[in-house]
Amino acid sequence: MPELPEVETIVRTLAPRVLGKRIAAWETLQPGVPEAGAELLPLLRNMRITRVFRRAKLLLICLSADYVKNGVNDLILAFHFKMTGRFFIHPKGTAPLKHTRLILDMDDGGRLFFDDARKFGYCRVMRPNDLKDWPFFASLGPEPLELSPEELAGHLAARFDKRGVSVKAALLDQTIIAGIGNIYADESLFAAGLAPHRPAGTVNGEKLLALARAVQETLLRSIRECGSSIRDYRDALGNAGAFQNSFQVYGRKGERCPVCKRPLRAARIAGRGTVYCPRCQQ
Repeated sequence: MPELPEVETIVRTLAPRVLGKRIAAWETLQPGVPEAGAELLPLLRNMRITRVFRRAKLLLICLSADYVKNGVNDLILAFHFKMTGRFFIHPKGTAPLKHTRLILDMDDGGRLFFDDARKFGYCRVMRPNDLKDWPFFASLGPEPLELSPEELAGHLAARFDKRGVSVKAALLDQTIIAGIGNIYADESLFAAGLAPHRPAGTVNGEKLLALARAVQETLLRSIRECGSSIRDYRDALGNAGAFQNSFQVYGRKGERCPVCKRPLRAARIAGRGTVYCPRCQQ
C-alpha cells in the first residue's frame, strides 16, 4: 500500500494544483532524505513543475529550469510510498507534521509534504538519464491498463509459461506486470476464479484472458472510487478512498464468500497474507 490505484489517485488530485508552479524552497527533515541525488537538491529552487505522472507504484514529478544550472536544466523527483508514505498539498504556513520527511514550497505559497510514519518509503532526485539508468525503473513490467485485455493476456502467457511459482506470486512480481500489490492480486484472482496458489504456468486460454480482464476491471473500479483506505492512505488533498467497501475477499478471512456463502480461507502465499474462496477459486 499504496498500489497502482492509490498512486494514480494521488497523481490525479495533485497534478491540477501544482502544474506550472515553481519550487520556491525545499527542506529535508530527516537524515537520508532523499536516498539518492541529495547533491541536486539546491538546483530545485525556481524550477517549474511540468508533469506529474505515475509509473507502477511510483509518483514522479518532472521539473524544468529556465536556464541551465550546473549543467542541469531538467530534474525528476521519484517517490515510492511503500507501506505508509503519503504526499499531501497543504496551504501556506502549514507546520511540518509528526512524520514529515521532505517539504517542497511552491511559489504560490502551497506546501508539498512527503510523510512516512514507518520510513520505508523513499524519494530520489534524478536527472532524466538517471531515471532511465535506474535498475529498478528499467526492470518494471508493462502497465496493465495500457494494454488491451488480449494483449495483457498474451504478455502474461509469455511470462507465466512453465513457471512453477504461484499465480499470485507472478502478479506481485513487478518485472512481470507493474503496480499490482496484495490487495489487487487477491481481488483480481477472486474475480477471475483462480486459486492464488495455483502454479502460474497452468493458467492459460480462457482463464488467462479472464485474469487479464479481472485485473483491469478491478484496478479501474478502484481508481473510480479513489483507491482503498485501510490505515494510512489518503489522496493528495487528504481524502480517503472508498474501494475498501467493495472488497470481495481481501481482509475478509472467515467471512462468507459473496458468491457461494462458504467461509473464506486464509493462507500465506508469496510471503503475503492471502484470502480466497476454496470453492469459487480453482
